[in-house]
Amino acid sequence: MSIKILTDSGSDLPLKFFEENNVTLLSLGVHLDGKDYEDIATIQPVEVFQAMRDGKAPKTSQVSPHRFKEVFTELAKEKQAGLYIAFSSELSGTYQTARMMREEVLEEYPDLDLTIIDTKCASLGQGLVVKAAVELAANGASKEEVIELATFYSNHMVHLFTVDDLEYLARGGRISKASAFVGGLLNIKPLLNVEDGKLVPLEKIRGKKKVSKRILELMEERGKDLSQQTIGISHGDVESEALEYKQLFEEKFGCKSVYINMIGAAIGSHAGPGTIAIFFLNELPKS
Repeated sequence: MSIKILTDSGSDLPLKFFEENNVTLLSLGVHLDGKDYEDIATIQPVEVFQAMRDGKAPKTSQVSPHRFKEVFTELAKEKQAGLYIAFSSELSGTYQTARMMREEVLEEYPDLDLTIIDTKCASLGQGLVVKAAVELAANGASKEEVIELATFYSNHMVHLFTVDDLEYLARGGRISKASAFVGGLLNIKPLLNVEDGKLVPLEKIRGKKKVSKRILELMEERGKDLSQQTIGISHGDVESEALEYKQLFEEKFGCKSVYINMIGAAIGSHAGPGTIAIFFLNELPKS
């Protein structure tokens, strides 16, 4: 492979993906019941979602500077070109920490060849960037071609998601406690997206059926050749709902490739159980 690909657990890809594709995993931290865990590596998201259903509030932290330095130093010693595809800098300090550690390693190893991309993406939005880069690199593409594709995907990834219970967003300070209470009474489901890496509310919709209908409308408005790309669906321990969305996409848009995975423990700690998130491109790369 022309370039070694690294990403953090904000990508919400399964551990099996990292093992099978020789991608380096950099885990965000999760703190639950007085213990510290590494997202994906030492804690399963179902544990976090169940804890949240039981009223607990897990905390999260960025990838440790020590872990970055360790991985970047290994790249430098092996004289291996690297590409770190990072969680949005607007949602975590992980990207900035990675840049600082890169500079620190460069002082000792000035030949370090490491590119860091701020995807401005989250969950499988970031995960689809990683998957595209891995597939291209595996097909023998040059380092420059892989970086170019990863950058394109990052710039054109659309995020749409809804949470099942506004209370989880309130705990994380995303909305007020009063809004969460009223929203719960009225069965209001917020529809959100990510703009320039930031979490931005789009609409408040009453009832799940209306949410799914609106998501389909927005996909039609914003997506490009949906049948010709991989659509990502991440979920907060509600696989049956994710599969229902997959069927809708196949029926309405003729989607042939839909990738589903559970939201990881770190992002799940903020979004909560019942979350559904959809990811697709608003432009396709030129073949």
